[in-house]
Amino acid sequence: MTIEELLQNEERQTFDRKSVLIEPRALAISLVAFANADGGKIVIGISDKNRRIEGVDYEIGRVNELLRVPFDFCEPTVKVDIERVPCIDYKGRENHVIVLHIEPSPQVHANQADEVYLRVGDKSKLLKFEERLQLTYDKGERYFEDKLVLDATIDDLDMEQVKEYIKKIGYGKTPIDFLKQNNGFAIEKNGELQVSTAAVLLFGKEPQKFFPRARIRFIRYEGVEEKFGAEMNVIKDVIFKGTILKMIRDAISYLDTQIKEKTYLGTEGIFVTEEEYPKFVRQEIIVNAVTHRAYSITGTDIQVKMFDNRIVVESPGKLPGMVRADNIRFTHFSRNPKIAEFLKAYDFVKEYGEGVDRMCKELEAAGQKNPEYYTNAFILQTVIYNKNQTDEKVNPAIYAKNPTLQNEKPELDNKKLELEKLKAAIAKQKYFTRTKGNLLKVYDSIETNQVFGAPEVKEILGCTTTASKDIMKKLRDMGVVAEVKGRGKGKYRFVYEIESNSIVVS
Repeated sequence: MTIEELLQNEERQTFDRKSVLIEPRALAISLVAFANADGGKIVIGISDKNRRIEGVDYEIGRVNELLRVPFDFCEPTVKVDIERVPCIDYKGRENHVIVLHIEPSPQVHANQADEVYLRVGDKSKLLKFEERLQLTYDKGERYFEDKLVLDATIDDLDMEQVKEYIKKIGYGKTPIDFLKQNNGFAIEKNGELQVSTAAVLLFGKEPQKFFPRARIRFIRYEGVEEKFGAEMNVIKDVIFKGTILKMIRDAISYLDTQIKEKTYLGTEGIFVTEEEYPKFVRQEIIVNAVTHRAYSITGTDIQVKMFDNRIVVESPGKLPGMVRADNIRFTHFSRNPKIAEFLKAYDFVKEYGEGVDRMCKELEAAGQKNPEYYTNAFILQTVIYNKNQTDEKVNPAIYAKNPTLQNEKPELDNKKLELEKLKAAIAKQKYFTRTKGNLLKVYDSIETNQVFGAPEVKEILGCTTTASKDIMKKLRDMGVVAEVKGRGKGKYRFVYEIESNSIVVS
């Protein structure tokens, strides 16, 4: 990097500047926050207030203290690569600034005070207990992209695609060097190079050979609902395969052919053409689904369902990290940071966390509703409407196979038991700390009205059948779940806040 680039860049999710006079404890907060989020770069030697170039060459003692921060002030140690960039400081002297390159970490890092921070936009956010617990769980799921793929070797990768990518990012060494030295794409084991999930999905010759359902399926329906059997109303059904980049390009191009256009004479006497959905919006819902998919869920593909009044994108996995439907517009967390970084190089991912906000702005400008998000079982549904939407009273993303209660009161009326009441009930029990954490994770993973039982708990926790049944028993014993009739044996939902007087706290 050059000093000009470091000065021009705006502080954001993955970039920050710090004065050489920063205290080690303060720097530790930023290092921890970056490592817990998407990684990034921290420049030492440029004031973050006025971008004054201070340099580091004349502050050797202080710089040595700062370089020990990843080891002395972070638990566990944060992995940092150091780059020295030449500059002329504000006094006119030849000098250098230091760039700390921090990779996203598979672990949760804390500072010396045992505080956990997460980079959110251009700030370091101190996490509460339940947020810290959620981050711990998400870290475990997040790095599926780093796992080595059984039976896949370097020969299963297309080196021309690797070469194209490293040329785009300005990497000067060979494709093999890149794979071995960056992001753990290739690791030598038992005398041969084995490759990661991310490497196969991004550069594989045949990614679906190893991940058969890592696909995008487009389904066009006639009308505004999904019908089955003799009434099936599917009029187009297309599957896109290949690398992540190829699937995204092909799916976006095909969706473009399905969009209706309306041309009319505008107020200034000029013909105006309006598309059914803004171009950026329909691109972004596909890119988001691919970028944040839980690739550990291998039993289904991403589905893009198009109806007369809406598009529904279904992607395996919940909203990632601390992202929720009510904060998604301004909160970011990458489940697959290496895939996100790759797509950023191809301009499909702009600045981290920017996409949803821009979608909302473009839909608002077109006079259309903001996107809606629903988590049903382990599928995230994103819904965008055109201007022909109907005033439906039920969750429009849910069809015949509905994991929530259609005949209950609307979710706006029925609020799930408050977290604090659940925590109070758990605190009264003599459960192990791990069990308490598992109970909270189940609560966080289950939506209001969602029907669940031991099989769903087993998938959430990745535990045995016996352990999942034990968790369900504890939830019943505390009175925090209510049995659901007519959905099969052992099916429950979390009680509503108005029913919470039944909770056992003694």
